[in-house]
Amino acid sequence: MTIWYGGDYNPEQWPREVWDEDVTLMQRGGISLATVGVFSWARLEPRPGEYDFAWLDDVLDTLHAGGIRVDLATATASPPPWLAKRHPETLPVTEEGVRLAVGSRQQYCPSSPVYRDRARQLVTRLVERYAQHPALELWHVNNEYGCHVSHCYCEVSAAAFRTWLEAKYATIEELNRAWGTAFWSQHYDAFDEVEPPRAAPSFRNPTQLLDFDRFSSDELLACYRSEVEVIRATSEVPITTNFMGFFKPVDYWTWAREVDIVSDDTYPDPADPLSAPYAAMVRDLMRSLGDGAPWLLMEQSPSAVNWRPQNAAKAPGQMRAWSYQSVARGADGILFFQWRQSAAGSEKFHSGMVPHGGTDTRVWREIEQLGGELRRLSGDQVGLEGSRVPAQVAIALDWDSWWALEQPASPTNVSYLETLFAWHHALTSQGVTVDFVRADGDLSGYRLVVAPAHFVATDAQLENLASFADSGGTLVVGFGTAITDEHLHVRLGGYLGEPLRRTLGVWIEEFAPPAAPDLRAVGGGAAPSVALDGEVLGGSAAGSIWAEYVRVEDAATVATFADGALAGWPAVTRRGGDASAAWYVATLPEPDALRHLAARVLADAGVELPPAAATGANLEVVRRGELVFVINHGAEDAELLLEGTDLLTGHPSQGAKLHPQGVAVIDGMQRLG
Repeated sequence: MTIWYGGDYNPEQWPREVWDEDVTLMQRGGISLATVGVFSWARLEPRPGEYDFAWLDDVLDTLHAGGIRVDLATATASPPPWLAKRHPETLPVTEEGVRLAVGSRQQYCPSSPVYRDRARQLVTRLVERYAQHPALELWHVNNEYGCHVSHCYCEVSAAAFRTWLEAKYATIEELNRAWGTAFWSQHYDAFDEVEPPRAAPSFRNPTQLLDFDRFSSDELLACYRSEVEVIRATSEVPITTNFMGFFKPVDYWTWAREVDIVSDDTYPDPADPLSAPYAAMVRDLMRSLGDGAPWLLMEQSPSAVNWRPQNAAKAPGQMRAWSYQSVARGADGILFFQWRQSAAGSEKFHSGMVPHGGTDTRVWREIEQLGGELRRLSGDQVGLEGSRVPAQVAIALDWDSWWALEQPASPTNVSYLETLFAWHHALTSQGVTVDFVRADGDLSGYRLVVAPAHFVATDAQLENLASFADSGGTLVVGFGTAITDEHLHVRLGGYLGEPLRRTLGVWIEEFAPPAAPDLRAVGGGAAPSVALDGEVLGGSAAGSIWAEYVRVEDAATVATFADGALAGWPAVTRRGGDASAAWYVATLPEPDALRHLAARVLADAGVELPPAAATGANLEVVRRGELVFVINHGAEDAELLLEGTDLLTGHPSQGAKLHPQGVAVIDGMQRLG
């Protein structure tokens, strides 16, 4: 076995004589996998029904001769201009009614039967020709589904939406009940009266918006399934499509069941000091989507990207450090976009493994170094590939809650993703590895589960969370949870719902999110922040984003709101004994306070913090299988404390210096718990 290493390869952008040089450089750089054909539809089918595979034959044969495996894309992510010219109805339409044009990419309506049919025809030809090619390692379907067009509002999509709704609700009466159409005279008499939630005079129906989010994710998945059906009929080679981290428009819990290997595209910003911990959260999600199985980093940048307002280059060693972060958190492959930096087109300033400056450059030297190291870490002797990342802690993630909580006409401007990150960072900064889970999934393998801002909650989810705590697990429930059911109907009689109300020993009388422009003053009070007090928070602290009037029935108040309209009301509560506990947190404490709280609930759950792996700040320590990864994201040298052998240097680890952006992969008798 080997750790895949490589990138997105676009030889059609270059003269034929460059291709042989590419393979030579790939061998030199330790490249083992090349993604081919992602944006090649116009080259493969220059005119309707006329196919040109000769150049692709040459590419695959050349790569195979050089010992490079191929991740072959279906090329359907960017239809050729002729499709729009002959079938303008395949072009997507925005909610304002603007039909998008050619000249970019992803210019297709996901519901278009014409697009799907033409895509299937192309995939059929590709599979017939290459299913038995000796270089084929992986099928790569489409590319970054929904990246630019996640929702289409055209008439074709409208008809598909009605069909989806009829399958979901069966009768128009049930749709009216679920959508609450008695409000604002929105009652429908038949499904053919229903339209997508296009631009409207005022707030649109919330459940209609949520269903259209669900429908849009499902329509993209239907496009994927259509191509997969063609591939699976002939080929047994694994299939993937590249996810995009925490991508709001697509419910990856549903999608993850459809791929053989979870793969991800992620581009942390080198200029953002929180990029490393945020990227760690993304890696943990990818591992979790595959139930802990190894995953593939399909795309990252060797240095700068081209699409931010300011495109910072990665610092020396940062690409390597962030690559090892992926490996530490479960990746069995490290790929980039792209192999050779383009000389023309919209992404010509996006860095490549072979940059504009060629091989006498820092970027290439780092690419070559990482390739050599990954090659040495591959194989049964090290035991890295296929190994898993143990976790005793999980965070419940829910796309319905994400979609609904951030709708217009909601209580306040809450970022669901920022709330998740706050909790994830508070836990992982203490050396704890975190999985993500569905609230109605199997929680039995965890000691601690955190459910932040789980706004949309089904009865099954509430029962499952409550059962986890009642069975001895430690549960933390965050603000804004179980305010509505899956149809966005408010849970009356006090928010939280009966199962959680009983388990937590509290119910929510009213929410009072911050009212000041800075989103920190509470309940109309004059205080610039939500003041909190309690030893579990490290003393006095500030909260933000949200606050609630918490009614305690059978729980202990361990932190309170200190001033404003909520002064004296519970901010953090705990119910339970020594073995387990159920916590409720009615605001988002500031980072230091949240870290104090996380330490307390970890202790409640019996999760032992690992021993210090090194001196210094901003260190990331992760155990994978029998190896311990230590990454120095800080600005100062760190000294390794763990006894063992650093597999990257071959030297004893204890006492060794780890420079900024430095990495150690430690094998030895001393293990982290």
